[in-house]
Amino acid sequence: MKYIDEFQDPELARRLLDEIHATVTRPWALMEVCGGQTHSIIRHGIDQLLPEQVELIHGPGCPVCVTPLEVIDKALEIASRPGVIFCSFGDMLRVPGTGRDLFTVRGEGGDVRVVYSPLDALRIAQQNPDRQVVFFGIGFETTAPPNAMTVYQARRLGIPNFSLLVSHVRVPPAIEAIMRSPSCRVQGFLAAGHVCSVMGVDEYPELAERHRVPIVVTGFEPLDILEGVRRTVAQLERGEHTVDNAYPRAVRPEGNPAAKAMLADVFEVTDRAWRGIGVIPASGWRLSAEYRDFDAEFRFSVEDIKTREPDACRSGEVLQGLIKPHECEAFGTLCTPRTPLGATMVSSEGACAAYYLYRRLDLTPAPREATSVV
Repeated sequence: MKYIDEFQDPELARRLLDEIHATVTRPWALMEVCGGQTHSIIRHGIDQLLPEQVELIHGPGCPVCVTPLEVIDKALEIASRPGVIFCSFGDMLRVPGTGRDLFTVRGEGGDVRVVYSPLDALRIAQQNPDRQVVFFGIGFETTAPPNAMTVYQARRLGIPNFSLLVSHVRVPPAIEAIMRSPSCRVQGFLAAGHVCSVMGVDEYPELAERHRVPIVVTGFEPLDILEGVRRTVAQLERGEHTVDNAYPRAVRPEGNPAAKAMLADVFEVTDRAWRGIGVIPASGWRLSAEYRDFDAEFRFSVEDIKTREPDACRSGEVLQGLIKPHECEAFGTLCTPRTPLGATMVSSEGACAAYYLYRRLDLTPAPREATSVV
């Protein structure tokens, strides 16, 4: 299968690992920013095959995981209202809000539907003109363009009963926040290839230069990740800090101009809260003034909902790379995929879910230690 089998070749993986072993001379800490990369790393045991001097830190790259609790509670409030059809991707239904989740709302009689595209939600709005249809628009730069296109289409087609609950976030400001944290140990980044396929790499050189960290754009298969690690370690050993595209089969330096134009038309940059982390300046999008009528927060007057993270959940520290999932004392006991305390345990890209699925039998939760957050 093109770009699958050949990027999981064990012999090529061994060659890359040999090169990394031959290159590294001192400890380095690298952060992968994408939850998909985290799952690939843990599933294939890549972190256990690397030299002990190379540590992979899992970053805030899971879109479900970083959706703040207050936005989940806004979704629950809207979905509970009569006359509303609330549409979402399936991985959001188990994410805990304050006391319940969207599955619970559906069990209580709310019309909560799983869709596979925001355009599915738009079609539902066309088919149900007497009801309000809301799509839960979350994620990074990868999911923002289709959500923007759907709002654009709703306006163009005159579908007034459709709206978008927006919780879109941007990767570069998150890297900036991580690097500015007093607790930061990151010395190099593996940047998410799908994000860069949309946005290009223009925002990264300034970050690499200002914080003197190499940023290597990588894919998601084992060989992609190993090549990204090899290039990052090679830069660190040479004392370099540049942006390197190791995923040219999918990423062009300029990104996708059409997608970027759609984002610029429909959205505007704003400060965003990240679950377990806090507000990061200019780290997200909201609907621009021209499309504000399609903003579910305004339509349903839920802007003022504020909530507090549960004390037992340390997902914020996991998302910042301050601890590994099994270092949370609730991991695998109080917090499991069936009884999650945080989104990192239920999302298909969450680090806690990856450790639980692939490695929980080998791990023992560690005692809690005080750490600072971004």
